[in-house]
Amino acid sequence: MRHHTTSIAHAAGDPAAVQREGGDGLLPMINATLPPGSRLHLRSRDSLPRGADRAVHDAARALEWEEDADGAHHIELDWDGGQGQSVLVVELPEAMTAAQRTAWMVLATRTIELHLAATRASSRVKELEKSEQLQQALYEIADLAGSSLELVDMLQRIHAVVARLMYAENFYIVLYDDAAQTYRFLYFADQMDSFRPDPSVEIPVDSAPNSLTMALIRLGEAVFGSSEHVRRRLGVSEDPNHGPDSADWLGVTMRRDDRVCGAIVVQSYDRPDCYGVEEQALLGFVAQHILTALDRYQAREELERRVEERTKALQLSNRDLHSEIIERQRAEKLQRALYRIAELSISAGTLEIFYAQVHAVVNELLDARNFYIALLSEDGARLEFPYSIDEHDAHRASRVLDSGMTEHVIETGRALLTDPHRMAGFRGHGTVAQCWLGVPLYRDNTVVGVIAVQSYSEDVTFTARDQDLLNFVANHISIGLTRKQEQERLVLAHAELEQRVDSRTRELAMANAELLEQIGERMRAEQQLTHQARHDELTGLPNRSQLLDHMGVAVTKAQANAHAVSPSEDSCGFAVLFLDLDRFKLINDSVGHSAGDDLLVEAGRRIVAAVRDHDLVARLGGDEFAVLVNDIEGLHVAKSLAQRVLHSLGQAYWIAGREVFPSASVGIAMWQPRYGSGTDLLRDADAAMYRAKASGRDRWAVFDEDMREEASRILDLEADLRRAINGDNFIPYYQPIMSLDGHQVVGHEALLRWRHPTRGLLAPGEFIGLGEDNGLIEEVDWLMYAQVITRLSRGVDGYVSVNVSPRHFRSADFADRLMRLIHNAGANPNQLRIEITEVALFDDIGRTLSTLHTLRSHGVLAQLDDFGTGYSALSCLHRFPIECLKIDRSFVAGLTGEKQAESIAVVRAIQALAGTLGIHTIGEGIETEAQRDILFELGCERGQGYLLGRPAPQMGQLETVESA
Repeated sequence: MRHHTTSIAHAAGDPAAVQREGGDGLLPMINATLPPGSRLHLRSRDSLPRGADRAVHDAARALEWEEDADGAHHIELDWDGGQGQSVLVVELPEAMTAAQRTAWMVLATRTIELHLAATRASSRVKELEKSEQLQQALYEIADLAGSSLELVDMLQRIHAVVARLMYAENFYIVLYDDAAQTYRFLYFADQMDSFRPDPSVEIPVDSAPNSLTMALIRLGEAVFGSSEHVRRRLGVSEDPNHGPDSADWLGVTMRRDDRVCGAIVVQSYDRPDCYGVEEQALLGFVAQHILTALDRYQAREELERRVEERTKALQLSNRDLHSEIIERQRAEKLQRALYRIAELSISAGTLEIFYAQVHAVVNELLDARNFYIALLSEDGARLEFPYSIDEHDAHRASRVLDSGMTEHVIETGRALLTDPHRMAGFRGHGTVAQCWLGVPLYRDNTVVGVIAVQSYSEDVTFTARDQDLLNFVANHISIGLTRKQEQERLVLAHAELEQRVDSRTRELAMANAELLEQIGERMRAEQQLTHQARHDELTGLPNRSQLLDHMGVAVTKAQANAHAVSPSEDSCGFAVLFLDLDRFKLINDSVGHSAGDDLLVEAGRRIVAAVRDHDLVARLGGDEFAVLVNDIEGLHVAKSLAQRVLHSLGQAYWIAGREVFPSASVGIAMWQPRYGSGTDLLRDADAAMYRAKASGRDRWAVFDEDMREEASRILDLEADLRRAINGDNFIPYYQPIMSLDGHQVVGHEALLRWRHPTRGLLAPGEFIGLGEDNGLIEEVDWLMYAQVITRLSRGVDGYVSVNVSPRHFRSADFADRLMRLIHNAGANPNQLRIEITEVALFDDIGRTLSTLHTLRSHGVLAQLDDFGTGYSALSCLHRFPIECLKIDRSFVAGLTGEKQAESIAVVRAIQALAGTLGIHTIGEGIETEAQRDILFELGCERGQGYLLGRPAPQMGQLETVESA
């Protein structure tokens, strides 16, 4: 016979499945279709012989049937399933006919197809069962999240759900806080590990450097395998403090918004290879639903907490409202009682009726069935009881003052609330009561009697609230009683009136004389108060209020004359001089405020002596004075007067043992028809004074249209500045800082620029002064700091320095605020420098040191800008953590000018100081190659200036400057 080979490509599905299932049922089924004595083999094509034997075998596939040496016959069936070929080898005891072979081939192929179909169906059923089991587990987790179970019970049930999906006897959940760098074990169940964590305790990440769980969280991916394998995978050293090793370990992370917020771990101590890719995917899927369940549980807990807080707040509010209603009802009842008492003082016919009706009113407010009124006799030696109602003592006789409770209230002038135990200290009169309350009755701030209530039953007691109530009512009873007594006395007085008329007339005459004297004294006091209200307390000069009144009169007079058809010839204009003493703060700081006050008094005296008699000199406050110059023919008179005042002020004056030469800056404003009030005139004179002070002090300046335009320009610029802050129109320009030897960029200085909508790009000099005056420069600085730090977060070469105003160093939170900007932007603080001036350095040394040390501890270094131009105390400069001294441009410019020798000496001294302090220097304002070369020769290694690079909106590669 001849061999025959048949290939069935894809006919029976996956050949690997055929090979897997062959031993279970496929091969016996095929074998049943063969003659007895046949043998079947199922193997991969790759397992066939290699080399010559394989070549012979492949050649035999194309031949007819042949008999083997042992008389057996072979049939080979090939399946190409797309994942490698499998071969079914049939060894027959004897050859088949062609028809038998064909029939057997069809039967074998159909058998394989049916078997594989059944296998796939069985696999599908298992997958569906697993999916249904997983879905049911997720439903249970969701239900648990919405249940009212405690967190521990909920997590235990979730653990049971996970255990139904895979081996999870050892199971724990970890929550991770990336902001605080802590983690906590929310749930922990382990058969061998004795560790029992507290779910509420936050564990620092740094305390567990060899924790597999924290390594898993840092990796952010699922990991499974033995403990040794996982440690190698995560790069963690073995640490017995983290529990015994596992035969198999599986951990997956929980994520919220792409952030790892925790992990779930299952492990087995005695079952290796428990977990694989399928368990990893399953646990990862379940982990996210567990996280969702935890979030829902926490949200529910938070909602319940808020509901409980709101309920408590409503209960408290309701209780307060109820108390308020009761209090209001009590107040209304008390008010009605007081109205009745006031009415009784008028309507009651006699005192006895008045007493009885008052008793009835008091009885409505508290239990006053036992009630009496005690009054001192006219001579104050006895107690009289004009009214008394009592269950046990029907009559109370008057008595000499004793040591009873009624006498105690009269002596002390205070209410008394007592019981039988406290009554033992007083002398008793009548039946002993269980509770006694007495309050004083006043007339003209003198105690004249007592109102008392008492109880003989333990069921009726009085409280402090009753005491307050009776005390309040007693005041009105005192008024009513006084009024009623006065009415009775009035009747008696009418009988004596005629006899006392003459005497009373004389008394009235004397009273009138005294009254006239009091009126005169009051008028003198009013005049003194008026003078004080319109004059400065220190100098005695008129104050701002009086000055404005006089200026208002002068303005009205000048306006009337300006609008008159025929102006009067004797009506002239007027002017205002605004004076501010120069360097007055230096006087206060050096010799004290008392000496400063003496100087102010002397300055006022000299100004008064220098002006004309009908001119008004006023002190506005502090070291500011003003002069109203009336009836002048023109501006020249005001100028002459201002010069005379300056000359008078400039004379030597001894103060606190020192000779000083005071000076002032004077602003002059001449009245013009455009002025509507004295305030406008005073404002312009103030502006002119600042012009004089800016021009060098000890001089005067006249307000003119240029100043008005400048003032308008400043107002417009300030408005533009405020709008620019809201519109974010400030940008940093970056000027390179280069090494002077290799011309390499080592950093940049961020310089502020303003994109003005109409004036274009403005340098700091055009608006910094205005910003310093109105305080807006701090907001501008923070806008620029934010832009620079944002640019740093995108990556730069070298560092970037920003200029910091002394204003910022007066703020205690400057360093913290700057570090928050850096942290929020994700920038590197080591690439940021701050430039400060010597003024900021020594303004508040303690606060400056604290701020600089805080910044340096976070990597932000400080550079001292414009060094040499301030008032540095070199003896304490070493105390400050300064990284660099920046040589001021004035010294750099002088290196090639007439002051070359002085500038070189200064630069050499700065270099020596920097070398002593161990810091480097930067030369500013380098504009020529000669300046650069001299700086380099003197030891300065870095510089900036137009020669090395101009400020630009972007940092980039700059052309280097070739050496001359």
